[in-house]
Amino acid sequence: MAPARILAVNPGSTSTKAALFEDGALVRSVEAGHPAGELARFARVVDQLPARMAALDALLGETGPLEMVIGRGGFLAPLPGGVWAVDEAMLAELRLAPRGEHASNLGAFMAREYALRAGCPAVIADPPVTDEMEDAARVTGLPGVERRVIFHALSQRGAAREAARRLGLDYASARLAVAHLGGGVSVGAHRLGRVVDVTNAIDGEGPLSPQRSGAVPLLPVLDLIERGERSPADLRRQIVSGGGLLGLLGTDDPRAAQAAMEAGDARSGLVLRALAYGVARALWSTGAALEGRPDAVVLTGGMARSAWLTGEIGRLTQALAPLVTVTGLEELEAMARWAELALSGQATVRSYPPGTGGG
Repeated sequence: MAPARILAVNPGSTSTKAALFEDGALVRSVEAGHPAGELARFARVVDQLPARMAALDALLGETGPLEMVIGRGGFLAPLPGGVWAVDEAMLAELRLAPRGEHASNLGAFMAREYALRAGCPAVIADPPVTDEMEDAARVTGLPGVERRVIFHALSQRGAAREAARRLGLDYASARLAVAHLGGGVSVGAHRLGRVVDVTNAIDGEGPLSPQRSGAVPLLPVLDLIERGERSPADLRRQIVSGGGLLGLLGTDDPRAAQAAMEAGDARSGLVLRALAYGVARALWSTGAALEGRPDAVVLTGGMARSAWLTGEIGRLTQALAPLVTVTGLEELEAMARWAELALSGQATVRSYPPGTGGG
């Protein structure tokens, strides 16, 4: 049997990453950077597609034969985790982007482009709208407002599966408290193979992060609007992309903030400790959703490479569960693993929208 060759493509806010896998092993990976000024000229995210494809092609070159191409999932309708075929219905919805403009919306388009060249299927898996939340977790005390699910599903699930493997556990039987630590932070309760509760940083939940505010008290926010100090548009930007370290310290680079802390800057130290404390507090709060203590606390994402940050979170959660840190090309590897499962028949490739066939 010929070796299974899979291309995984992951468009992010400032870069596009791709990796070629053969029989489960990484053959090569590339990353095309996109300076903010380069992307600012595009009115909509979907308009970036030709520029991102050209930048990635220049680095990736010929891929050779492929059995499947998998792209990062975008802001679709809420759906269960797993593998979803890229088809015209999915692309049409992502083109309109009724649920928000985000770089991840390009993943399906890029997967389709490479798959057409190779004559193979294109899929996505575990998009950020993966929704397995318990109904009771959706309810708020404010009529007309329900919690939504948008999180780093691919990163969290990939890290959770890897942590379970290291611990000798079956992911489908494990209870894990998982934090993705990137430009945004999300903390999820993984119970018996499902993410039954998770913070939504896009909506202003959870801890502060490099670019997002995290949860803030509501009445003081309303006071800012009433006093004319902030407009709703200003607040939306600060909650989603201009808050956190960027708003408090003027940088969204946690490495720069840590360097300032180590050089004696008290403000940087306070804000970084607040970030670590917020992540730890959110990890502790997963207990109810997990219906008990987790088998492990799992940290992943770019900030999980910081020994100081993981050490501080580990110190604050040491009485909760053992700490497992998963770093590297985890999202691309998680995507490739889903593609392998689909090619082997261990995962069903479903049709979008949910309920339209394919399982």
